[in-house]
Amino acid sequence: MNDSQKSGLSQMAGTAHTIHGAVKTGKAIAAAAKGAAVGGPYGAAAGLALGAGRHAGKLLAVAAVLLMLPVLYVLMLPSLIFGGLTSNGSPGQPVLNDNTAIVQNVNDIAFAVNEVLGEGIADAEARIALDFASTGGDHYEIVNPYAADMTSNTNSFIAQYCAARGESWDSISLTDMQAILRQGKSHLYSFTRTSEVRTVEDDDEATADVVETKEETWYIYTLSYNGEGYFADTVFRLSDKQKDLAGSYAENLSLFLGDGMFQYTQYNGTTVSSLGDVRFTDGVTEVVYFNQLDERWANKPYGTDNIGGYGCGPTSMSIVVSSLTNDIVDPEEMADWAYKNGGWCSKSGSYHSLIPNTAKAWGLPVEGCTASEPQRIVDALADGKLVVAIMLKGHFTTGGHFIVLRGVQDGKILVADPASYTRSQKLWDLSIILNEASTRAGAGGPFWIIGAGSASQ
Repeated sequence: MNDSQKSGLSQMAGTAHTIHGAVKTGKAIAAAAKGAAVGGPYGAAAGLALGAGRHAGKLLAVAAVLLMLPVLYVLMLPSLIFGGLTSNGSPGQPVLNDNTAIVQNVNDIAFAVNEVLGEGIADAEARIALDFASTGGDHYEIVNPYAADMTSNTNSFIAQYCAARGESWDSISLTDMQAILRQGKSHLYSFTRTSEVRTVEDDDEATADVVETKEETWYIYTLSYNGEGYFADTVFRLSDKQKDLAGSYAENLSLFLGDGMFQYTQYNGTTVSSLGDVRFTDGVTEVVYFNQLDERWANKPYGTDNIGGYGCGPTSMSIVVSSLTNDIVDPEEMADWAYKNGGWCSKSGSYHSLIPNTAKAWGLPVEGCTASEPQRIVDALADGKLVVAIMLKGHFTTGGHFIVLRGVQDGKILVADPASYTRSQKLWDLSIILNEASTRAGAGGPFWIIGAGSASQ
């Protein structure tokens, strides 16, 4: 970063200091004006976000309209761009208005986080080897749910890092963030251990002509990801106030990126009456329907959250598994399975990897699909497959939300919305679903085609 960039950053940071404590709407609007005085509309956007605090989410859409920004950067900390205030290819062009630069920076952050996660897994495997050496067992194996996808909520890591840095805006960098994450890598993953006796063929050369067996003691180690909450408490050591601020940072970043990492259904404890056994028969595949707000399980735990507010992921997979296999799995059972197998993301809903991992666990073929492949989606539904989609703000949610596409009728799409029986009875234009799907989903999304097709049903 050159001297002029540092100067601009410091000036913007100074404004941030002034408006950091303004959390009421009126003061937040004033903060936008102060930001504009420093950095034009881009400074206004940053100033508005900083001034809004936990209310920023309600103001961002307004800011986008008032300021007419092509891209509204809502990290709430301008220096977290990690590339300075100008992009390399366009001197004087604010990086806030350079979508390519922002996407590249976010990808770099995700790569850096995944690098640390990989080191965390290697560290856990080394600890497992040491643990096994003390058991006297014959062999061991590791069950690693994260082998195909090192699950994490990068937005939360970014948010916690920003909150921990407080007013030290000029010290923020990707290198520094990765170094701090690396300090805690030895506790990123924990493991549980079970043992069993297995009967195996005896490969003793002296008895090669005779098939004999022997018993061996095997230890099975299952890895579990401790989650971003571990870093908030142990590495970043955030206060409750900082945790609240980090939550706002992360939600706004997810909103900006369109990744659907924050799934929350408006739920205040009021459930819907038990729907009983509901099945939709208007598509090629008969679909078993579950609703996350059903009184039978809405208040049941999903990790430390509840199914009613955060359980659209496991409820969607309850629908899929119960419809495509001979195993009826209700949302309470699926939420427990998801929690134990690394699918739950604290205060955010589910990691996107929950969808393919669950399908594979129940022996169902699964393929990722993008919004640019509408014919694949239609063909899959016509063939009796189900498609899980992660949706953004629009007709189905105000944030992020998993739904199941369950068929095609009269050129429109049938859905099973785990948060609304009413929406599940309507026909939907495919264009609505494509336009409102996540733009940066992980684990192969925003659509996952599941099932072997009608020929194998």
